[in-house]
Amino acid sequence: MRRVLILFLVLALTGGLLSQLVQWSSIVRAEEQDPEEEYIRKTIINVEYTAHEWWLVRWANNDIACRFLSDHEGWPTNDEVETWCGKDLYKEWLATDPCEVAEEGGDVSQCPGLYMNYFQAFPKEKELEVELPLPDVWLAISGCELNPPENTCNSLPNLMFIAEEPLANEAIIRIQGFIDGEPFSCPGEVCTIPLKPTGTNGVQVEFWADSSFGDSSEHFTGLVRVQPWGDFMSPEAAFDSQPLYYVDVLSSQWRGAQTASCTETWQVFPEVGGPPPWLLTPQYPEELYTTVSFYYLAGMLINEGQVDAGLCPDEGLQDDLVANACGVQTAYDQVVEWQNLFDEEIFKAAIETGVPAQLLKNVFSRESQFWPGFYQTYREAGFGQLTENGADTVLLWNPSFFSQFCPLVLGQDRCDLGFGNISEDEQAMLRGALVRKVNSSCPECPIGIDLSQANFSVHIFAEGMLANCEQVGRILTNVTNKTPGEVSNFEDLWRFTLVNYNAGPGCLIDAVRTAYSRDRKLNWETVSSRLTEGCQGAISYVEDISMTLSGVTPTPTSWVQFGTPSSEQLTAIATENTPEPLFTNTPNSVQPTPTPSGFIPGGTAVPTQSGYPAPQPTVTTQPYP
Repeated sequence: MRRVLILFLVLALTGGLLSQLVQWSSIVRAEEQDPEEEYIRKTIINVEYTAHEWWLVRWANNDIACRFLSDHEGWPTNDEVETWCGKDLYKEWLATDPCEVAEEGGDVSQCPGLYMNYFQAFPKEKELEVELPLPDVWLAISGCELNPPENTCNSLPNLMFIAEEPLANEAIIRIQGFIDGEPFSCPGEVCTIPLKPTGTNGVQVEFWADSSFGDSSEHFTGLVRVQPWGDFMSPEAAFDSQPLYYVDVLSSQWRGAQTASCTETWQVFPEVGGPPPWLLTPQYPEELYTTVSFYYLAGMLINEGQVDAGLCPDEGLQDDLVANACGVQTAYDQVVEWQNLFDEEIFKAAIETGVPAQLLKNVFSRESQFWPGFYQTYREAGFGQLTENGADTVLLWNPSFFSQFCPLVLGQDRCDLGFGNISEDEQAMLRGALVRKVNSSCPECPIGIDLSQANFSVHIFAEGMLANCEQVGRILTNVTNKTPGEVSNFEDLWRFTLVNYNAGPGCLIDAVRTAYSRDRKLNWETVSSRLTEGCQGAISYVEDISMTLSGVTPTPTSWVQFGTPSSEQLTAIATENTPEPLFTNTPNSVQPTPTPSGFIPGGTAVPTQSGYPAPQPTVTTQPYP
């Protein structure tokens, strides 16, 4: 009896152990399953071509050791010979010396090895597997014409899905998907779904198209917001109150007007009714404005002989690079003309990249006062005063721009690796090349500036702003495990982007982490209050750029607001003491990335700390997230 009991226990333990082993084994197998491969649409087609038949023949007895076909003219390649004839015959043929007696009419059977003989050519067909493009589905709004930036409708619109089948003999048979979790389905290539009001954060949309080919398009996503506005929905509203809805769509498949830059990256809508003035792209370039006193720009124009300030004290200069009040007054017309020279290019870059044109103009006003030269002391260049750390951000966080710029400096094979996978020396070379590319200093040019290069650099700074907003999105997602749009708003996300651009990701990461851990919310008030001492210069930087003033006059300086000064005002300005430029201490930890030799161009007038507010280099105190 005791033996039976022991046997029973052994079997029970063994059974339990075996079941655990089976479970463990199944878990391991589940973990080892390969990820599902991305679907690729393929087909087989028959292709006519001219086949060329070749023989490998032995000298000794003219036996054909190998025969094969080539689909191109000329000698077969070594790879073709090895593939068709095998490694042994390939090596033997490769090692065969020319048979010298063949040219003399001697006995070729005495020659060892193999020779290649062309036999014939004839038409032939072969099957070829080719990749085919998948169907596409696009989003549009019907029942209303949206006019940005307000995007208003007088009635509830429809969301229209438009599918395209690129194959001539196939067709779209159905469009389907989900709107806020509710399924929809329509036969054919067009599907129109009535929209209803959503919350302020919008609703998720997923959609795809089925093809007669037997497959489907990619599953696309989007975010749609329909926000009623006004009193028309109130019970107390007048009978004839005009309905008004704000409609916004975020999706890579959107066919409407381009949304404000970075909204899709952040998954956030601008404020209802459109962004604030400093985050707008106006309808015309002439509507761009600025509110900065251009003491530095006036000084540079006087220095370059573009303005005659000989009647002013000290010839219109406070020092070598900054104009005094009389110099600013004298240079007024030239300053207005100069800072408006680049409005067309700013507007064009905004349309191409989606970065708000007014934001770009404000950044250029604050950074360089539209003198796209070179800060020798701080190694900052161009309209936006690009540093090497800033160049690093552009190249790392804007892969599209990197793929275009890199081949101008390195070989394509190196560029294909991506910025993060090339050597440190190559990275330094690219950073230096990019900073030099935005530097428009030109000692041999009439005014010391290459205007064509200056215009070209505007687009580079727009691409740089895209890189910074991408990095900001990653920082917030890493800290909160949520999309940026879930933890902040459109306007403040742009403020965070300016902090990242000006002070660097190290400053922003610390502030975001502290603010989120203590306040559980990320807005400008909570994040700016958590910036460490060495980073607090970014606060005034952001406030200068995100000015609340709005207007369309393109010639403003802060001392004339949006109009031309009267003679009395000009006299009063000339008699006032010259305002002192504000200085901002930069963190002591700034360590510029090494730049290839020859980086600093010679003979270029550059501002010094005594003549202009100290630029704030981009500081990276922590590794990228």
